[in-house]
Amino acid sequence: MDNKDAEKLFFIPFNTGGHWLLLAINPIREIVYYLDSLGNDWTTYPNMKVLIDTVLQAFRAQRDIQTSRRGANSITWIKVACPQQRNQIDCGYFMLRFMRDTLALGRLMIPTDYFEEFKCAFYTKDQVDEIKEEWCQFMIELNVFS
Repeated sequence: MDNKDAEKLFFIPFNTGGHWLLLAINPIREIVYYLDSLGNDWTTYPNMKVLIDTVLQAFRAQRDIQTSRRGANSITWIKVACPQQRNQIDCGYFMLRFMRDTLALGRLMIPTDYFEEFKCAFYTKDQVDEIKEEWCQFMIELNVFS
């Protein structure tokens, strides 16, 4: 709760039980950016939405923010039109790439049509391989496998 009024973007990699997607949350503005490489809507995963809404309401309570009954449901969910995977196995790498792209730009908001710098309908094999290589390097540097 240090700096509880400073705007930040928190990344939540979420596994629905067989599919990875990314939630990027700005708790101060109560905005949840939803990035799904399969193009599903967040309503596909109602338990996920209830969980995240509950967490944001708890954060609001910790900050002693008073809201009307109508305001209690003022959390904004934004579906981001992000690159889509063409198979059923690369979702984790797409989620990592979305996170990396956002961190690289250092922004607190994600456009609904994704970032102009990274906008494309699909990642190429080289782009997916690039994030795989970065992830492997990261794990090696952490010395996770010794």
